[in-house]
Amino acid sequence: MKHQINPETIREALKRNKVKSENYKGLEYLRFTDDFKDIPRGTAIFKTTVVWGYPHIGRIFQLSTGIREQFSQAFYVEEKVDGYNTRIFLYEDQILALSRGGYVCPFTTERVLDFINPKFFEDNPDLILCAEVAGPENPYVDEHPPYITEDIKIFVFDIMRKNSREFLPYSEKERLIEKYGLPSVERFGLFTPDDVEDIKKLLKRLNDEGREGVVFKENSEKNKRVKYVTLYSSLKDIEIASVNLLGLPSDYFTNRLLRLALFMEEEGIGADQELFLNVGKAFLEGLLKAIELSKKERKVYRTFRCRFKTKENALLFLESIKHASSQIQVIERSLKKEGNFWVLEFDRVYLNMTGLLGHLLAGGSIFD
Repeated sequence: MKHQINPETIREALKRNKVKSENYKGLEYLRFTDDFKDIPRGTAIFKTTVVWGYPHIGRIFQLSTGIREQFSQAFYVEEKVDGYNTRIFLYEDQILALSRGGYVCPFTTERVLDFINPKFFEDNPDLILCAEVAGPENPYVDEHPPYITEDIKIFVFDIMRKNSREFLPYSEKERLIEKYGLPSVERFGLFTPDDVEDIKKLLKRLNDEGREGVVFKENSEKNKRVKYVTLYSSLKDIEIASVNLLGLPSDYFTNRLLRLALFMEEEGIGADQELFLNVGKAFLEGLLKAIELSKKERKVYRTFRCRFKTKENALLFLESIKHASSQIQVIERSLKKEGNFWVLEFDRVYLNMTGLLGHLLAGGSIFD
């Protein structure tokens, strides 16, 4: 089913600054910067094609009650990979990759064919691959699955149609993944609401392996889906994000603390001193690292490294992310040829943390 966007809705969104005009190597398109009416953030409008934004997915905090509350029939369980979301599609004569926010990403677009069989798009030009890009050399997120030790990998988890916000049925998605040898998230099979104990065992294994969690997808036309993350993932999020404590909303941290507390309640974990220490350690290690950086280098930052096939695309990517946030300054460290790739290293400087710590370490005061 096609889902068109009313031109009047686009005009209204433009007036309210919910849509921006973007340009990628001469290709002009519109990008929804926020949710607007029933249109999700990240929806991109090209001259002949609408690529709908990936929808928000609800999260459950307890398995024993959440699964039975959310599902009345069988559902599939897939790994939730720790990376960043992309939608990959053929437009005119080129394969493009959109970020979650709807930008055509120069990095992802250039690297797609290292992992995806182009025959998929030759045979299915109307389809869109929804995938996660993960690995230690990605340019967006600090975390990555422990089983990827260098560069990046791509994992397909859904398939959509152009001009439609609906996903292909699960069985059709699996057929296409197998037919074209597409890299996929790990699929654990079909479960029912009565399989809670088996799902708990699966999540315990994923937690022990340092993996992020799972997504549940109902085996029905409704195609309802919810997600659940591991204890390990919540602790790792806090550890990494605490370096930039001021750059994230407070509910980022309270949400993860709530996940931890509800996990403990569900599993009957009482005053576990080791877990308490790990939570405190996750917060304080990041803050202590931020203080050390501020004292030594007068800035709080993280360094990212990623591989490009051409120098031009590396520079284009660098320019594209420099204006992504007023809270972050992007500084190039190096761009050099290593083997078949141009390797870009850059810092994301967290301006709020840099400013506050610089002020406090110099003896400044604040009112609280």
